[in-house]
Amino acid sequence: MMDVLAPRGPDGAGLEARGPVAFGHRRLRIIDLSDKAAQPMVDPELGLTLTFNGCIYNYPELRAALEAKGYRFFSQGDTEVILKAYHAWGEACVERFHGMFAFAIAERDSGAVVLARDRFGIKPLYYTERNKRLRFASSLPALLAAGDVDTSIDRDALHNYMSFHAVVPPPRTILKGVRKLPPATVRRYAPDGSFTERVYWRPPYERRPEDAALSANDWRDRVLDALRTAVRRRMVADVPVGVLLSGGVDSSIIVGLLAQEGQRDLATYSIGFEEANGEKGDEFVYSDLIAEHFGANHHKIFVPSSDLMGALPDTIHAMSEPMVSYDNIGFYLLSREVSKSIKVVQSGQGADEVFAGYHWYPPLADSNDVVADYARGFFDRDQATLARQLGPQWLADSDVSRNLVAAHLLAEGAATPVDRALRLDSQVMLVDDPVKRVDNMTMAWGLEARVPFLDHELVELAATIPPEFKLAQGGKGVLKEAARLVVPHEVIDRPKGYFPVPQLKYISGPYLDMVRDVLGSQAARERGLFRQDYLDTLFADPVSHITPLRGSELWQVALLEMWLQSHGV
Repeated sequence: MMDVLAPRGPDGAGLEARGPVAFGHRRLRIIDLSDKAAQPMVDPELGLTLTFNGCIYNYPELRAALEAKGYRFFSQGDTEVILKAYHAWGEACVERFHGMFAFAIAERDSGAVVLARDRFGIKPLYYTERNKRLRFASSLPALLAAGDVDTSIDRDALHNYMSFHAVVPPPRTILKGVRKLPPATVRRYAPDGSFTERVYWRPPYERRPEDAALSANDWRDRVLDALRTAVRRRMVADVPVGVLLSGGVDSSIIVGLLAQEGQRDLATYSIGFEEANGEKGDEFVYSDLIAEHFGANHHKIFVPSSDLMGALPDTIHAMSEPMVSYDNIGFYLLSREVSKSIKVVQSGQGADEVFAGYHWYPPLADSNDVVADYARGFFDRDQATLARQLGPQWLADSDVSRNLVAAHLLAEGAATPVDRALRLDSQVMLVDDPVKRVDNMTMAWGLEARVPFLDHELVELAATIPPEFKLAQGGKGVLKEAARLVVPHEVIDRPKGYFPVPQLKYISGPYLDMVRDVLGSQAARERGLFRQDYLDTLFADPVSHITPLRGSELWQVALLEMWLQSHGV
């Protein structure tokens, strides 16, 4: 398992086994570069052992509070702060953490093991339970490497993948035998294997009476202050911190705020691809503008089509779960280059889900049926369409994706249809699409990505903002107004860009040959996930079969089969 995790932590390895509990760890040295901060970390005085992935940004403040309580420290980093905080405050310690984390703590005296995950699931935590044994890891393939895992396909997860735009919410994964701890969750296992768990964070998406008189400019200023704090928090490191700069407003404002915070020689990185079917494959004109404006040390990486094809197998193998978005390959190749010179970057993920940047939000403003209207804007297929495309044995017994989304959308604690959709997207979709994608692709190269738009205090603030301020200016209105105080207007007043990889959207030539071979392989035929008449239709005219979210249906089905075969399933 540790060998599979080695790319995530190339700087060191540790193993601690005591009785029925064994922890392993692969280290990426970012805070306290000394061996005193090595993991698994054992505190014999407190009777606790910890293995931890991520970063606690406010660890200096927490350390000071713990020292005031009398705790003594033997290291300088955030790992030991988790141990002491857990001893001082119990499971509630997670509520004090600003950061991204997945960790396990073993209690020597009670025999209990506690698992915890950050509020947005930025750091992954997969597990498998079989034959009275619990195993967990930061990646699903690490669990497969240890064997004894039920690798049969989970039909409900397959339904999510095909309908909910490849989002498979926890606890499911595409494999029946592997599950994932939900975000914002602490789970405590007793020695007999029973467990209790609680969700420790669930912000209300409602208006506060004390905010009723706030103007658009008031909200703008609050957002800018909170984002500035979020960016500043994520500068904490004993190594340099760079930025993945797409040229959009989200990453541009991060660069601007870092510059205002006084970071010198800021390294920024952008990637571009060849165009296809008339669709441009880079946004260098905007990233160049921002880099020049703030005097960044800018790196442009252009990937010719020949390199793209060669890197696809490794990209797919780096996925803990099948992830259909084209920008996986972009982040993978970008991370490969960035990791040659730097270990930590800030990135702009989350802004669209937090500040209403997607096209399906405005139509929800007047919605009388939020479930149907959300599904119309986001779902790739309805139940009837899925029945014509999946092999008959693979169709779930009911419309499980629609039911799951309805339960989230209709839950208490959100004031309007737009609030309901933003809550769903920031707490479910975001976790198992953009956030997972960035963690998988960056950590494949030992690169840590920090996401200031997912600072939980910033998100709590955004959740209280009236939707009309977020929907303004075509989406993200309040964020765009904040950005105007920091970055040139040219990157704000332009059409929304994506991380385009046109060759995978408009599949032709060698890419079409590749997916035809995969879907026609013996393994794929024996699995029978998709009806042959559906595959024949896709092969005949791939460009005409684009999902409502501008994805290729053929790439979606091929990617799933490629992932399964890549991981020996």
